[in-house]
Amino acid sequence: MTPMQPSDGVAWITGASSGIGREVARRLLDEGWTVALTARRQAELAELARRYPASRALVVPADVTDAAAMKSAHARIEEIAGRPVALAISNAGAWRRMGAADFDVAAFRHQIEVNVMGTAHMLAAVLPGMLARKRGQIAIVASVAGYVGLPLATAYGASKAALIHMASSLRFESEKTGILVQVINPGFVKTPLTDVNKFPMPFLLSAEDAAARICRGLRGTRFEIAFPWQLVLPLKITRLLPWRLFFAAARAAGSRRAR
Repeated sequence: MTPMQPSDGVAWITGASSGIGREVARRLLDEGWTVALTARRQAELAELARRYPASRALVVPADVTDAAAMKSAHARIEEIAGRPVALAISNAGAWRRMGAADFDVAAFRHQIEVNVMGTAHMLAAVLPGMLARKRGQIAIVASVAGYVGLPLATAYGASKAALIHMASSLRFESEKTGILVQVINPGFVKTPLTDVNKFPMPFLLSAEDAAARICRGLRGTRFEIAFPWQLVLPLKITRLLPWRLFFAAARAAGSRRAR
């Protein structure tokens, strides 16, 4: 169970057209990886790919919510590259704030389809080959919002908690399968998804900073890549509290931010 290197095969990243995915893809390309870029927006993928040799920046558009499309994208990547997918980064994500007053089943389903089922479709595509080779690396981008219930994150937080659970369950099998499984839990990162937020976002990081931290973590073997610590640590502590104390602490923190 070791981190993959550019010589091991291709890095495949979803959600590569903007934000964290785009910056991680760019860094991996700069590190010498052959990177398969997947998202729905082909023009944005092509714009990034133009900066690199065509043999190393592979534009393979697909919708992560379409299982057949993801399976076809995986086959296409390995056909073009002539090498297997060694590093799979499930990064495509959807976010919409949601609480009791604006609870919407369609919006809830969309976030589950993109965030959870999109990851499942990528896993279904890459796992058979990795299991056969007994080598590979999978990184699932979740969020610190998956640690505990947070205000107005009814759907998003639920989807990210599911991803953390999914990754940790798969990690148990890492030693016998040879597949390194990691979860990435960022805090607030400035991306097109968070640009719509009207509430305070403490310790907001740039996408470039987040990508640097992620790529550094991918070169190691620890299960969780989480940042920034100023947000990660308090959330991890609060999830250990009894529920009565947790809600009291959360309300107090919310009141301080509102002042």
